[in-house]
Amino acid sequence: MNSLVSSKDLRRHTIEMLLQNAQDFMDKDQVRTSTGTVANLFFENSTRTDLSFQMAAQRLGLRTLHFDVSHSSTSKGESLLDTLETLEALGVDVVVIRHSIDWPKALEGYKLNMGLVNAGSGAFEHPTQALLDALTMRQHFGSLRNRKVTIAGDIRHSRVARSNLHILTELGAHVQFAGPDSFRPSDLPEVPWVDLDEAIEETDVLMMLRIQHERHVESTDVSTYHEQYGLTEQRLRRLRSDALIMHPGPVNRGVEICTAAMEDPRSQILKQVKNGVEMRMAILDWCLQGGKYGKLVSA
Repeated sequence: MNSLVSSKDLRRHTIEMLLQNAQDFMDKDQVRTSTGTVANLFFENSTRTDLSFQMAAQRLGLRTLHFDVSHSSTSKGESLLDTLETLEALGVDVVVIRHSIDWPKALEGYKLNMGLVNAGSGAFEHPTQALLDALTMRQHFGSLRNRKVTIAGDIRHSRVARSNLHILTELGAHVQFAGPDSFRPSDLPEVPWVDLDEAIEETDVLMMLRIQHERHVESTDVSTYHEQYGLTEQRLRRLRSDALIMHPGPVNRGVEICTAAMEDPRSQILKQVKNGVEMRMAILDWCLQGGKYGKLVSA
């Protein structure tokens, strides 16, 4: 089994292979003859990621186990490791995990005979989101080499920004961050921090991030955020005609992005959601195949 717990585990050739396999699922109406059982463990709320993994597993013809955290033994104090060992004993092949903690680090040193997929770990990683974001950009631009990607918003608390930084850099893109100084991450000093108004006319992709109130210890005043740091209608008019507007969701209209930007032809937000299914099909299949692929067959 393969696992995808960190974007940093992926080198360019593996990233490109996963992107191409996702595109093949989309273009050729083809499926792999995958077999296995997948369990989704979502300890945080989710709409897009959770449902897209469910749809991906169904389209691959995989057995899926419904894991309701509120009715599981985790509510009685069972650890994540004990839960995973239980699922392994039941014969589960791949477990998809979203958790508020850095769960890959918590599992370091433990050997599990199953594939693990990171569907979000605290403010640290979200590799499957970064892959679907790269797929969306690749469909528009072809190569991402030398493309300028500006990620704006709550970078300090963003697992999406961290995973995108690695994936997009591996593909040759130039990533830069923007937003309030209070959202500037101390662990990424090498990444350029730019003024959004100065960068907007030169960026190829503008990815807006929401304020993650659930990860803030301090309260954040959003009353002036949109005008100062959001994608307003004025900034939208200055964005290049061939640029892309992206957002990993969920969107707070009128805070980080205006409604006009959501409805603009350059917006890829719903396409990101759509691409999430095929991208996660490719990821689940890669985990189950262990890197060894059979022939694609027509659906």
